[in-house]
Amino acid sequence: MSNTINKNASIPSLNPHFRLQYEKAQECFVLLFPEGMIKLNGSAGEIMNMVDGQRTHEDIIAELQAKYPEAGELGEQVMEFLAIAQEKQWVQYE
Repeated sequence: MSNTINKNASIPSLNPHFRLQYEKAQECFVLLFPEGMIKLNGSAGEIMNMVDGQRTHEDIIAELQAKYPEAGELGEQVMEFLAIAQEKQWVQYE
């Protein structure tokens, strides 16, 4: 499977087999699923928290860019992460 996203499907949503939540004990976002838990780093948690089935890729990138202007251009990094998240089946596209 390649790390590319179908350009015609630009609205990611969380795979219903996963649940995203912030864990105070872990001090990070985690993805919960029946077999366990995936601890997300800060950047991954920020992106996954915006994956709501309503925001497009462009919306997510623009919001992160506005929140972290000092980070420079984030578009390519966000798209790479979303491609990996799709490959791992954390996100899906209708």
